[in-house]
Amino acid sequence: MSLRIRPLKMHYAYQQIAEEIESQILDGTLKAGERLPGEVELAELFGVTRSTVREGLRQLESDGLVFRPTPRTLEVTLPQIDRLTSRAGRAMALMNVSFRELWQVARETEPLAAALAVDCGTEAELAELEALHEQLIRARCDIVETIELDTKFHTMIADMGKNRVLSLAREPIALLLYNGFTQVAPKVPQCFDRQIEAHSRIVKAIRARDVETARDWARRHIEDFWRGVKLAGLTDQPPMINAKKVF
Repeated sequence: MSLRIRPLKMHYAYQQIAEEIESQILDGTLKAGERLPGEVELAELFGVTRSTVREGLRQLESDGLVFRPTPRTLEVTLPQIDRLTSRAGRAMALMNVSFRELWQVARETEPLAAALAVDCGTEAELAELEALHEQLIRARCDIVETIELDTKFHTMIADMGKNRVLSLAREPIALLLYNGFTQVAPKVPQCFDRQIEAHSRIVKAIRARDVETARDWARRHIEDFWRGVKLAGLTDQPPMINAKKVF
């Protein structure tokens, strides 16, 4: 067994157990697929009650760091990107990050995502992107559906680039920023047509394998959204979110 054990002397011992095991997963001491000792053994090793161990393991399960292949066994796993981005997004939401802060980063990540999509996207992925764009056109003026399709569109572009670091970095930012469309659209009604135009240009550039044009229109798209945010008077306000849809 490779799990290191250190005595716990602080309050909220279940959190200390979760943090200790998490740190060993992240530093590679505990490998994905490795089975953890049972609750009774862990309780003895950490010098705490079985219920304390159980609560710590629940936290690790919630964070996607361990899973149960059977009801009585726990194995180490690595969290999927959607779990990690949800945690980052919740943290940003709790800090009330503003449209300005989100836009400042998105104007760098979205053009990069578009450029990588040109280089790495497959024909099947491009066809799916074009289908999403057609759905967006049909959803014009439906704010809720537009937000959902817009988010899928930009996520698809990022996925086409095959860069997991970029996907992980941009996803929570994009989810919060694009969800803010619900605050912008009522005050800037032309945003629907401008969004459709920008998406069309981006799709055409990716189809033509034109890196510079794809990057340029992705940048224009984010800049145009920022102009809408300013017209709506929301520059330093946090986006309003629907937690169930965003996280």
